[in-house]
Amino acid sequence: MMKKISVMTLNIWNDQGPWPQRVRLIRDEIEILDPDLIGFQEVLQGEDLDLLDDILVGTSYHRDFVGTIESWPRSGVDFGNAIASRWPILSRSEFILPNVEGNETRAALYCTIESPFGLVCFGCTHLNWKVDQGAIRERQVVALVDRLMAECDSIDFPPILVGDFNAVPESAEIRYLKGLQSLDGKSIYLRDAWSHAGGGSEGLTWSRSNPYVMQWLDPDRRIDYIFVGLPQPDGLGEILSCKIVCDSQRDGVWPSDHFGVYAELQAEVIKT
Repeated sequence: MMKKISVMTLNIWNDQGPWPQRVRLIRDEIEILDPDLIGFQEVLQGEDLDLLDDILVGTSYHRDFVGTIESWPRSGVDFGNAIASRWPILSRSEFILPNVEGNETRAALYCTIESPFGLVCFGCTHLNWKVDQGAIRERQVVALVDRLMAECDSIDFPPILVGDFNAVPESAEIRYLKGLQSLDGKSIYLRDAWSHAGGGSEGLTWSRSNPYVMQWLDPDRRIDYIFVGLPQPDGLGEILSCKIVCDSQRDGVWPSDHFGVYAELQAEVIKT
């Protein structure tokens, strides 16, 4: 059987709505999928509050978290991104993304993971959310990739970047990540796991079929992604499959306002 690394990303919608019921659905999905690496967005941590612990209680996942500055109105509560890894986290790096004065602050977290297949560089982020903030997101993705390449430069396994990018596939920021256009005189090529192995459907992760989305009256969109660098010539890091997850309700409760994305990557060298 081919050895794989499984990756999942999910914006958990902080603790809005029926969180005690929602977190059970998220835990159930993680138990079924059993992903090796998970990126979470909209995680809250503070005194007597730890949504990451609510989700991962009773598991052996290694964890890390980055909070943002002045992004959450509750005093003493950090709002940010988290990474969970089946394997030890050897190092971590965090940074604040470019923004404009007076707007929300966003961050990225990169972790170097000690997997059985060698080191893996895994990043998680959450970009500005407003539909008309494409120019801000463009600056953010350029900074994200610059940092990603610096963090992952000496690691053989292709870099992995996941998160809520709040941008549709046709946007300049996502086109940049996929190597379809340049920004700021720079270019990069990462593979969009859904485009590569998602089966050809739209892959919506923000859908009006979910009642938690209806309050915003936004159009259906795909805004959550798993990006992976080019595979090695021996097949290391090839995207084998991708699917949408956390996309169904139980007793009228949905796991989040976003759907998640799950992908499997080739983790063994194919010998010829």
